[in-house]
Amino acid sequence: MKRAAIIGAGFGGLALGIRLQSAGIATTIVEARDRPGGRAYMWRRDGYVFDAGPTVITDPDCLGELWALSGRDLADDVTLMPISPFYRLSWPDGTSFDYSNDDDALTRQIGRLDPADIQGYRNFLAYSAGVYREGYEKLGAVPFLDFKSMLSAAPALARYQAWRSVYSIVSSFVRNEKLRQALSFHTLLVGGNPMTTSAIYALIHKLERDGGVWFAKGGTSALIDGMARHFQRLGGALRLDDPVEEIVTQGDRATGLRTRGGWRADFDAIASNGDVVHSYALLKGHPRGRRAGARLRRKRFSPSLFVVHFGARGDWPDVAHHSILFGPRYRGLLGDIYDKGRLADDPSIYLHHPSITDPQMAPPGCSAFYALAPVPHLGKLDIDWAIEGPLYRDRLLAIVEQRMMPGLRDRIENCFHYTPADFHTDLGAHLGSAFSLEPLLTQSAWFRVHNRDDVIANLYFVGAGTHPGAGIPGVVGSAKATAVLMVADLG
Repeated sequence: MKRAAIIGAGFGGLALGIRLQSAGIATTIVEARDRPGGRAYMWRRDGYVFDAGPTVITDPDCLGELWALSGRDLADDVTLMPISPFYRLSWPDGTSFDYSNDDDALTRQIGRLDPADIQGYRNFLAYSAGVYREGYEKLGAVPFLDFKSMLSAAPALARYQAWRSVYSIVSSFVRNEKLRQALSFHTLLVGGNPMTTSAIYALIHKLERDGGVWFAKGGTSALIDGMARHFQRLGGALRLDDPVEEIVTQGDRATGLRTRGGWRADFDAIASNGDVVHSYALLKGHPRGRRAGARLRRKRFSPSLFVVHFGARGDWPDVAHHSILFGPRYRGLLGDIYDKGRLADDPSIYLHHPSITDPQMAPPGCSAFYALAPVPHLGKLDIDWAIEGPLYRDRLLAIVEQRMMPGLRDRIENCFHYTPADFHTDLGAHLGSAFSLEPLLTQSAWFRVHNRDDVIANLYFVGAGTHPGAGIPGVVGSAKATAVLMVADLG
């Protein structure tokens, strides 16, 4: 039996491990932290369950496929609960918009913003369906290993004007500025600037329309635990709390792993679900690590996140599971985050309220939340987060209290925050980026880190830094693309 190792037990590592084990490849996943999850880590504090994220689950079929490979059912290990509305969007002037796949409700709300945009939205939906078909169904789990494969996809990409930004393409269909924001903000969930991210990412709208938005009972960590349980049921080995120190090589082949704890083992193939810059740094005995790392450092990386986790006394029935609190600026705020490296006083905030769907996420009579704001990564904003973090935490809580939850701060009983410095320290994320490489057209598909390395033929990558990119469907799709390569190579 061939033996494979995976560095990192995030969504990508676990999905790849399940696929390899299902194909009869003995697989070991080595995780640096004390529990699986990666960016989908969790904390239990005073009866509250706080998910680190991601917390928006779309395309549940891509997850169900991991169980179906061995004749099992996702529901055996995980309970997915539908969320409606998908998001409640609000603006400083009091305008509110419930974003869902209910056509009648959407039409009424669009009509209140601008009746002329009703047909424009329908035209955008048709466009989104087209890019979903070409960009997700056909290419989402296909590895791009050479430029020829990129050229073969070019006609379809050109037909949908992939060189344009999501915001630009949305604006060609609808004219109301609030609706433009409502239809373009999704790229922020995968680390992309709506003003520069390829219009292909408009496929997210179709993805949500068809597959819905879901929450795993018990939190995203419950989904991770279910994946880990299924991986081990298939015979996979999970090694926790032991960071990998080196990918051992001999010639142009990876031969094994060495960890901080002194464990060492040989493998026929190695894949990394870790940060791509950090992963190449593990090639300490091969020049490929230094050269590839230097080239990656010249690329553009997605911003980081500032997240405030808090538990509060009482029920908040008027606060949706997912809320987007747009700030007074949109284009200007995005410029501060992606280009100028400024920490904005007027951030847009994603507010997560899991206990409204699953009351077990908080103690009886209490509610769990997090408030998240995109912020520049450490390469653009060099500040001391130990000092600035508490100040920015208070800023976000004040906005949430003023905009949506009156009296909030007097009812908070558990609160902590997570900064770009934590992304860098805990996750080894280059520059503290929360989503790895920025999803620009020139950093997508073949231009992204390849699912299989070009020099070390048995070294593979899975996760946000490789094709197709960040987000649960993207990362799980990368596992499918990488597994196809590994199973063929090891067969």
